[in-house]
Amino acid sequence: MIAPRPDPAPRSDPGQSGTAPPLARKGYLDWLRGIGVLIMIQGHVIDSWTRAADRQRDAYHWITFVGGIGGAPLFLFLAGVALALAAGGRVRKGSADADAAALAVRRGWQIFGLAFLFRLQSWVISGGAPRALLKVDILNVMGLAMVGAAVIWGAGRTRSARAILLAASAVAVAMTTPIIRVAGGLTSLPDPLEWYLRPAPGMTTFTLFPWAAFLLAGGAVGVWLDAIRTARQERVAVLGITAAGLALAAGAYAASFLTPIYAQTNFWTSSPTFLFIRLGLVMALVGVAYAVDGAPWGWLREFGRASLFVYWIHVEMAYGILTAPLHRRLPLETAYVAFILFSLLLFGLVRLKNGVGTMKGANRAKAPAERGAFEVQNAIK
Repeated sequence: MIAPRPDPAPRSDPGQSGTAPPLARKGYLDWLRGIGVLIMIQGHVIDSWTRAADRQRDAYHWITFVGGIGGAPLFLFLAGVALALAAGGRVRKGSADADAAALAVRRGWQIFGLAFLFRLQSWVISGGAPRALLKVDILNVMGLAMVGAAVIWGAGRTRSARAILLAASAVAVAMTTPIIRVAGGLTSLPDPLEWYLRPAPGMTTFTLFPWAAFLLAGGAVGVWLDAIRTARQERVAVLGITAAGLALAAGAYAASFLTPIYAQTNFWTSSPTFLFIRLGLVMALVGVAYAVDGAPWGWLREFGRASLFVYWIHVEMAYGILTAPLHRRLPLETAYVAFILFSLLLFGLVRLKNGVGTMKGANRAKAPAERGAFEVQNAIK
């Protein structure tokens, strides 16, 4: 059950007379992203450090399954939500729609560029073939999907149009994935381009089809949340998102028992039904986050806000040369204890990073004040 929260005192919106502005940063989304961070760390540590003898156990498969639901799908979905909320916020502050969309496009290209910088870092630290620099991972897909979502957001002229366009695009990506996977014409593309469209052993962890659908769907939900102006509206919206997610997951699960409409597909990798099951569950988690989030969970919010930083440092730590003696060496139970200790270490690094950032901000704010006091003293003298 989603607990009610008090409505904030009404405030005037400088851009819309008589309309209350949107609520402050939605901490429950940070909380949910923090859960995603933990699931991501768990998946990578267990995958990298668990010995071969334990990789056939049911517990190992359940951990992998949870990672497939709450890891990458959750991050991509929340990236889409954040994109739409940020673009809507810029418009309310006076930016033109085209400028807000252009800034979102630029952010997508930045993430795409970071993907190559991340691969370069891994190659420098742990070595490998230069070809690995072109490997397609979640940041590559996230960056390109953000560019596409930003363009689609900018093409809409109203909130409803934007939500419909983004949702329709998510459905289109999901439904065409089985077709893309077997399309013979793609073999004529250079390998590094084909890797973005369908899997290639050792060179793709994620592909645009179907993973971009999670981000596009998140964009549609973000447009929905961007319309919120009061806590009461937020409760209604979260209930609606949760109900829609559960209905989507249930409908997709039922559809998975029907005769496939594709000549060739795989339920676990390319099937639209499995994607919609996962998307529905991720949407339902928004309601869980809203209900559970609170002061005791502030550390999860902090983890969530540092998700890119944690991703950046932990993948190399889990898979790279620094932990090579642990790779495929630990019993599952020991690997899980290692995951807990590793998570504590990473959270400590997040705290350290935030502390350094706070100190720098305080010093920047202090310097002008000190200069001002010095000037006043000189003037008095």
